[in-house]
Parts: sequence; C-alpha cells; structure tokens
Amino acid sequence: MTTRLTYRRNNPYNTRSNKVRVVKTPGGKLRYQHVKKRGTPPKCGDCGVKLPGIPALRPREYANISKPKKTVQRAYGGSRCANCVKDRVVRAFLIEEQKIVKKVLKENQQKKR
Repeated sequence: MTTRLTYRRNNPYNTRSNKVRVVKTPGGKLRYQHVKKRGTPPKCGDCGVKLPGIPALRPREYANISKPKKTVQRAYGGSRCANCVKDRVVRAFLIEEQKIVKKVLKENQQKKR
C-alpha cells in the first residue's frame, strides 16, 4: 500500500495552479513537489506563429532574463516573425515605387499639355 500524501501549500484543491508530482526524497520518503505552470511562447503580432529563438516563459520570468534572450537581431525582433517582416519591407518598397510611377506619369501628362 502506498503512503498518503498531502499538499504542502494552503490550497487544498486540485486546480491548475496547484499541480503536483510525486518525488522520492533522499530519505526514501515520498513527497509532493509542486509544479509551476508552463509558459506560452510569444507569438507574431501579425500571423500568430510562435516566434523562434525566444523561450516560452511565465510573464514575470521575462523580467529576470537578459535582453538578448528576449529578442532576435532583426527589425521587429521580438514581436514579428521573419516572414511578416519581409512582407512589410516588400510592401513599403512597392508603395514607394508606386509613388514614383505616379509622379512620372503626372509629369508626362504635364509635358503633353
């Protein structure tokens, strides 16, 4: 027969924040060890894909890690994925090109008059 185990904290209910696992101590006894909730990885603000290169932590734990671990070396590093940044760059380039084309067409119409 196994030994009965009791929670080691004040919350007596089997809730999401009160998860435990059974661990054998060096003295040979079984004890409950409280398990922390898993963090969700940060996601891209545009497409919602998980951002590679950034660890999945609990929100408060991001305050304790260094800045290089929270971002990647790129524009919009810790907030957008590489594909979305590429799309933004291409879109901005095409908009600028479109402005130039409009300007040239306007000048050509001015010359015809």
